[in-house]
Amino acid sequence: MACKVISVINQKGGCAKSTTSIHLATGLARHDKRVLLVDADPQASATIALGVKRPDDLKVTLATQLKKVAQDDENFIFDDGLLLRVDGAGYQTYLMPSNIALAGLELEMSSFMNRERILSSYLAPLREEFDYIIIDNMPSLGNITINALTTADSIIIPVQPEFLSAIGMTQLLQTVGKVRRQLNYNLEISGILITMADMRNNHARGAVETIRETYGDRLRIFETQIPMGVKVREASAAGQSVYAHSPRSKVALAYGKFVDEVLGDGE
Repeated sequence: MACKVISVINQKGGCAKSTTSIHLATGLARHDKRVLLVDADPQASATIALGVKRPDDLKVTLATQLKKVAQDDENFIFDDGLLLRVDGAGYQTYLMPSNIALAGLELEMSSFMNRERILSSYLAPLREEFDYIIIDNMPSLGNITINALTTADSIIIPVQPEFLSAIGMTQLLQTVGKVRRQLNYNLEISGILITMADMRNNHARGAVETIRETYGDRLRIFETQIPMGVKVREASAAGQSVYAHSPRSKVALAYGKFVDEVLGDGE
Protein backbone atom coordinates (compact mmCIF):
# COMPACT_ATOMS: atom_id res chain seq x y z
CA MET A 1 0.00 0.00 0.00
CA ALA A 2 1.05 3.60 -0.53
CA CYS A 3 2.14 5.43 2.58
CA LYS A 4 -0.52 7.60 4.21
CA VAL A 5 0.50 10.67 6.23
CA ILE A 6 -1.96 11.61 8.98
CA SER A 7 -1.57 14.84 10.92
CA VAL A 8 -3.15 14.97 14.40
CA ILE A 9 -3.94 18.61 14.98
CA ASN A 10 -5.77 21.14 17.10
CA GLN A 11 -4.41 24.54 18.06
CA LYS A 12 -6.00 24.17 21.49
CA GLY A 13 -3.81 22.45 24.08
CA GLY A 14 -4.95 19.74 26.47
CA CYS A 15 -7.09 17.77 24.03
CA ALA A 16 -4.99 14.59 23.95
CA LYS A 17 -3.18 15.20 20.64
CA SER A 18 0.00 13.44 21.76
CA THR A 19 -1.89 10.61 23.43
CA THR A 20 -3.96 10.13 20.29
CA SER A 21 -0.88 10.26 18.05
CA ILE A 22 0.91 7.64 20.14
CA HIS A 23 -2.04 5.29 20.29
CA LEU A 24 -2.92 5.72 16.65
CA ALA A 25 0.69 4.90 15.71
CA THR A 26 1.00 1.97 18.10
CA GLY A 27 -2.48 0.74 17.25
CA LEU A 28 -1.61 0.65 13.56
CA ALA A 29 1.57 -1.27 14.42
CA ARG A 30 -0.63 -3.83 16.20
CA HIS A 31 -2.16 -4.44 12.77
CA ASP A 32 1.27 -5.20 11.29
CA LYS A 33 1.67 -1.77 9.70
CA ARG A 34 5.08 -0.09 9.42
CA VAL A 35 4.61 3.16 11.28
CA LEU A 36 6.65 6.30 11.89
CA LEU A 37 5.55 8.82 14.52
CA VAL A 38 6.91 12.33 13.94
CA ASP A 39 6.92 14.53 17.04
CA ALA A 40 6.42 18.06 15.65
CA ASP A 41 5.95 19.72 19.04
CA PRO A 42 8.88 21.38 20.88
CA GLN A 43 7.27 20.33 24.16
CA ALA A 44 8.22 16.77 23.09
CA SER A 45 5.28 15.18 24.90
CA ALA A 46 5.13 12.20 22.54
CA THR A 47 8.90 11.76 22.68
CA ILE A 48 8.90 11.72 26.49
CA ALA A 49 5.84 9.48 26.71
CA LEU A 50 7.64 6.95 24.51
CA GLY A 51 10.47 6.66 27.01
CA VAL A 52 12.98 9.34 25.95
CA LYS A 53 13.60 10.94 29.34
CA ARG A 54 15.96 13.72 28.25
CA PRO A 55 15.01 14.79 24.71
CA ASP A 56 17.12 17.97 24.90
CA ASP A 57 20.23 15.75 25.02
CA LEU A 58 19.47 14.16 21.64
CA LYS A 59 21.91 15.00 18.85
CA VAL A 60 19.45 14.36 16.01
CA THR A 61 15.85 15.52 16.22
CA LEU A 62 13.18 16.81 13.87
CA ALA A 63 14.66 20.30 14.22
CA THR A 64 18.16 19.27 13.12
CA GLN A 65 16.79 17.26 10.20
CA LEU A 66 14.52 20.01 8.93
CA LYS A 67 17.33 22.55 9.17
CA LYS A 68 19.58 20.32 7.08
CA VAL A 69 16.84 19.96 4.47
CA ALA A 70 16.33 23.74 4.39
CA GLN A 71 20.07 24.34 4.00
CA ASP A 72 20.39 21.61 1.36
CA ASP A 73 23.10 19.99 3.51
CA GLU A 74 25.08 17.49 1.43
CA ASN A 75 25.66 15.35 4.54
CA PHE A 76 21.93 14.90 5.15
CA ILE A 77 20.86 11.30 5.82
CA PHE A 78 17.06 11.05 5.65
CA ASP A 79 16.65 8.25 8.21
CA ASP A 80 19.28 9.52 10.64
CA GLY A 81 17.98 9.84 14.21
CA LEU A 82 14.95 7.58 13.90
CA LEU A 83 14.40 5.75 17.18
CA LEU A 84 12.90 2.27 17.30
CA ARG A 85 10.39 2.06 20.14
CA VAL A 86 9.27 -1.41 21.21
CA ASP A 87 6.09 -1.29 23.23
CA GLY A 88 5.70 -3.45 26.31
CA ALA A 89 3.41 -5.69 24.27
CA GLY A 90 6.08 -6.04 21.57
CA TYR A 91 4.67 -3.65 18.96
CA GLN A 92 7.32 -1.72 17.04
CA THR A 93 7.08 1.87 15.86
CA TYR A 94 9.72 4.34 14.79
CA LEU A 95 9.94 7.80 16.30
CA MET A 96 11.46 11.01 14.95
CA PRO A 97 11.88 12.80 18.28
CA SER A 98 11.54 16.45 19.12
CA ASN A 99 12.93 18.85 21.68
CA ILE A 100 13.00 22.56 22.48
CA ALA A 101 15.23 23.28 19.45
CA LEU A 102 12.11 23.01 17.28
CA ALA A 103 10.79 26.23 18.84
CA GLY A 104 13.89 28.07 17.64
CA LEU A 105 13.56 26.59 14.17
CA GLU A 106 9.95 27.76 14.03
CA LEU A 107 11.18 31.34 14.24
CA GLU A 108 13.96 30.80 11.70
CA MET A 109 11.66 29.27 9.11
CA SER A 110 10.18 32.62 8.12
CA SER A 111 13.39 33.33 6.19
CA PHE A 112 13.64 29.89 4.54
CA MET A 113 12.97 29.39 0.85
CA ASN A 114 9.90 27.24 0.16
CA ARG A 115 9.32 27.18 3.91
CA GLU A 116 5.87 25.54 3.77
CA ARG A 117 7.29 22.37 2.15
CA ILE A 118 10.38 21.62 4.21
CA LEU A 119 8.70 18.86 6.21
CA SER A 120 7.27 17.41 2.99
CA SER A 121 10.76 17.30 1.46
CA TYR A 122 12.10 15.58 4.57
CA LEU A 123 9.37 12.95 4.66
CA ALA A 124 9.34 12.20 0.92
CA PRO A 125 11.99 9.42 1.04
CA LEU A 126 10.56 8.09 4.32
CA ARG A 127 7.22 7.48 2.62
CA GLU A 128 8.94 4.62 0.83
CA GLU A 129 9.79 2.95 4.15
CA PHE A 130 6.46 3.12 6.01
CA ASP A 131 2.78 2.35 5.60
CA TYR A 132 1.73 5.23 7.85
CA ILE A 133 3.41 8.40 9.07
CA ILE A 134 1.65 10.06 12.02
CA ILE A 135 2.50 13.69 12.83
CA ASP A 136 1.87 14.97 16.36
CA ASN A 137 1.53 18.76 16.19
CA MET A 138 2.09 21.62 18.61
CA PRO A 139 -0.91 23.62 19.92
CA SER A 140 -0.51 26.48 17.43
CA LEU A 141 -0.99 27.25 13.76
CA GLY A 142 2.58 28.42 13.08
CA ASN A 143 5.14 27.47 10.45
CA ILE A 144 5.69 23.89 11.62
CA THR A 145 1.97 23.16 11.74
CA ILE A 146 1.45 24.66 8.28
CA ASN A 147 4.22 22.33 7.10
CA ALA A 148 2.37 19.39 8.65
CA LEU A 149 -0.86 20.37 6.87
CA THR A 150 0.98 20.79 3.58
CA THR A 151 2.54 17.34 3.99
CA ALA A 152 -0.47 15.37 5.21
CA ASP A 153 -2.89 13.29 3.20
CA SER A 154 -5.46 13.72 5.95
CA ILE A 155 -5.93 15.20 9.40
CA ILE A 156 -7.59 14.02 12.58
CA ILE A 157 -8.85 16.62 15.04
CA PRO A 158 -8.98 15.53 18.70
CA VAL A 159 -11.51 17.61 20.63
CA GLN A 160 -12.22 17.60 24.35
CA PRO A 161 -15.97 17.88 25.04
CA GLU A 162 -15.99 21.50 26.17
CA PHE A 163 -17.92 24.37 24.61
CA LEU A 164 -14.76 26.45 24.08
CA SER A 165 -13.20 23.55 22.18
CA ALA A 166 -16.17 23.42 19.83
CA ILE A 167 -15.97 27.15 19.16
CA GLY A 168 -12.18 27.10 18.75
CA MET A 169 -12.30 24.71 15.81
CA THR A 170 -13.52 27.49 13.54
CA GLN A 171 -10.05 29.01 13.17
CA LEU A 172 -8.49 25.60 12.55
CA LEU A 173 -10.97 24.77 9.81
CA GLN A 174 -10.36 28.14 8.17
CA THR A 175 -6.61 27.43 8.16
CA VAL A 176 -7.17 23.96 6.75
CA GLY A 177 -9.30 25.44 3.98
CA LYS A 178 -6.63 27.99 3.12
CA VAL A 179 -3.91 25.31 3.01
CA ARG A 180 -6.10 23.13 0.82
CA ARG A 181 -6.69 25.97 -1.64
CA GLN A 182 -3.09 27.21 -1.80
CA LEU A 183 -0.69 24.43 -0.82
CA ASN A 184 -2.24 20.95 -0.62
CA TYR A 185 -5.25 20.40 -2.85
CA ASN A 186 -5.63 16.79 -1.73
CA LEU A 187 -5.77 17.43 2.02
CA GLU A 188 -8.73 15.68 3.62
CA ILE A 189 -10.26 15.86 7.07
CA SER A 190 -10.62 12.27 8.27
CA GLY A 191 -12.74 13.39 11.17
CA ILE A 192 -13.16 14.76 14.66
CA LEU A 193 -12.24 12.48 17.56
CA ILE A 194 -13.89 13.27 20.88
CA THR A 195 -11.36 12.67 23.65
CA MET A 196 -11.22 12.80 27.44
CA ALA A 197 -14.99 12.33 27.55
CA ASP A 198 -16.71 11.83 30.89
CA MET A 199 -20.24 11.16 29.72
CA ARG A 200 -21.53 11.04 33.30
CA ASN A 201 -21.06 14.81 33.28
CA ASN A 202 -23.93 16.96 32.00
CA HIS A 203 -21.47 19.57 30.67
CA ALA A 204 -19.59 16.95 28.64
CA ARG A 205 -22.80 15.50 27.22
CA GLY A 206 -23.98 18.96 26.25
CA ALA A 207 -20.64 19.78 24.63
CA VAL A 208 -20.66 16.56 22.60
CA GLU A 209 -24.17 17.38 21.41
CA THR A 210 -23.01 20.89 20.43
CA ILE A 211 -20.03 19.50 18.49
CA ARG A 212 -22.24 17.04 16.62
CA GLU A 213 -24.89 19.69 15.85
CA THR A 214 -22.31 22.27 14.74
CA TYR A 215 -20.03 20.09 12.63
CA GLY A 216 -21.76 16.75 12.10
CA ASP A 217 -23.48 17.77 8.86
CA ARG A 218 -20.19 18.63 7.11
CA LEU A 219 -17.50 16.70 8.94
CA ARG A 220 -17.22 13.12 10.02
CA ILE A 221 -17.22 12.60 13.77
CA PHE A 222 -15.71 9.25 14.69
CA GLU A 223 -18.16 6.89 16.33
CA THR A 224 -15.59 6.04 18.98
CA GLN A 225 -15.24 8.42 21.92
CA ILE A 226 -12.11 8.23 24.08
CA PRO A 227 -13.06 8.26 27.78
CA MET A 228 -11.22 9.93 30.61
CA GLY A 229 -8.80 7.53 32.30
CA VAL A 230 -5.87 7.58 34.67
CA LYS A 231 -4.38 4.56 32.90
CA VAL A 232 -3.13 6.75 30.05
CA ARG A 233 -1.10 8.92 32.45
CA GLU A 234 0.28 5.81 34.15
CA ALA A 235 1.25 4.34 30.77
CA SER A 236 3.01 7.55 29.68
CA ALA A 237 4.98 7.65 32.92
CA ALA A 238 6.09 4.07 32.24
CA GLY A 239 7.06 4.85 28.63
CA GLN A 240 4.40 2.46 27.32
CA SER A 241 1.17 2.60 25.42
CA VAL A 242 -2.03 1.95 27.31
CA TYR A 243 -2.45 -1.18 25.15
CA ALA A 244 0.54 -2.67 26.96
CA HIS A 245 0.06 -1.04 30.37
CA SER A 246 -3.63 -1.76 30.79
CA PRO A 247 -4.97 -3.64 27.76
CA ARG A 248 -8.45 -4.22 29.23
CA SER A 249 -8.99 -0.61 30.30
CA LYS A 250 -11.77 1.42 28.71
CA VAL A 251 -9.21 3.79 27.17
CA ALA A 252 -7.23 0.96 25.55
CA LEU A 253 -10.38 -0.62 24.14
CA ALA A 254 -11.63 2.73 22.85
CA TYR A 255 -8.36 3.56 21.08
CA GLY A 256 -8.40 0.08 19.56
CA LYS A 257 -11.85 0.75 18.10
CA PHE A 258 -10.74 4.16 16.85
CA VAL A 259 -7.78 2.59 15.03
CA ASP A 260 -10.17 0.12 13.42
CA GLU A 261 -12.18 3.09 12.11
CA VAL A 262 -9.03 4.69 10.68
CA LEU A 263 -8.00 1.43 9.02
CA GLY A 264 -11.47 1.15 7.53
CA ASP A 265 -10.84 4.39 5.64
CA GLY A 266 -8.01 2.77 3.73
CA GLU A 267 -9.86 -0.36 2.71
